[in-house]
Amino acid sequence: MRRVFWIVLDSLGIGAAPDATAFGDSDCHTLRRISASPHFCVDTLRTLGLAHIDGQDFLAPSGNPVGAYARLTERSAGKDTTIGHWELAGVVSATPFPTYPEGFPADLLAVFSQITGRGVLCNRPYSGTQVIADYGQQHVRTGDLIVYTSADSVFQVAAHEKIVPVDTLYAYCEAARQLLQGEHGVGRVIARPFTGKWPHFQRTANRRDFSLAPPAPTVLDAISRAGLDVRAVGKIHDIFAGRGITHTQRTHSNEEGMAAALTAVQTPFEGLCFVNLVDFDMLYGHRQDVDGYAVALAAFDAWLPCFLAAMQPEDLLVITADHGCDPGDASTDHTREYVPLLLYGAGVPPMNLGTRPTFADVAATVAGWLDVAYAGGKNLLADCRKGRDNA
Repeated sequence: MRRVFWIVLDSLGIGAAPDATAFGDSDCHTLRRISASPHFCVDTLRTLGLAHIDGQDFLAPSGNPVGAYARLTERSAGKDTTIGHWELAGVVSATPFPTYPEGFPADLLAVFSQITGRGVLCNRPYSGTQVIADYGQQHVRTGDLIVYTSADSVFQVAAHEKIVPVDTLYAYCEAARQLLQGEHGVGRVIARPFTGKWPHFQRTANRRDFSLAPPAPTVLDAISRAGLDVRAVGKIHDIFAGRGITHTQRTHSNEEGMAAALTAVQTPFEGLCFVNLVDFDMLYGHRQDVDGYAVALAAFDAWLPCFLAAMQPEDLLVITADHGCDPGDASTDHTREYVPLLLYGAGVPPMNLGTRPTFADVAATVAGWLDVAYAGGKNLLADCRKGRDNA
């Protein structure tokens, strides 16, 4: 029974990429930043090889690693969730998604208002928590939708759940997704529900992302076409617009995502379980919360031994990230960083795989482990696979 468990620690960058300055980043290193917190603890991840990855010499090593490890370089023209996940899954994006530092065009918003029957507030790059503090009262009074963006290619719509029911907000965002194509094809349309009373408005866990479909087949397509399961946990379904996915489990927190992964490893199936743990990015990276980020990573690290103990001999665990979001730099935006790759399983020899030129090597490695044909990236465990076949 061939299985891969692929866990994305959303935004856990491990140092500025060589082209970081071209993306407005310089002093960024998400992992090193949170390592200064008194809550930082990554004992299990260090055992898998995290401290031995290129450029992580600020971490104390833990003897001989038990996993294979590498540092991944992004080739795509972006530093957002969608582009990062697509490249991890084998699709390199040479052209960046459009961004709107001055807000969205008036004619586009006029069409959106016509579709929804509601006006628009804000229409500027804004912090997600600050925008509801500044515009939430007006939204509650008028029913107008709070539309905002960021440095990323996103069209975000915030609404109070008592003013706009969550399902209605999702329908508005689906309509926006259909509208935002071609020239205005942003990477994601994001529903941002909130509740409470001013000045204590709070975003809820009912966020939903509506992404463009990948422009080319991903490794998820290849795996599902081969007749294997592709189980999506968290926002994976949204990131890939549902394509190549056979089972979906939406989650509202890291804890729910980890619980779903543990259930999956204890469940017989053949194929891939692909998990995104979004709290690192959404709750801590963007909110500049170093200690919160460290606590969340320590919680994942403490959970990991239970998962490792439940793995079967033919299982492969893949741990990586999709971009950085340094919670201690000068910006609340994503950061252009290397990301870690940790590979673990009974059939994986401990080794340093160096610094890789593309995230897409993960897709090739996953496909190779599952004996699925997929062109894109390099299978980092090809020799290991040959060894298993000859055993």
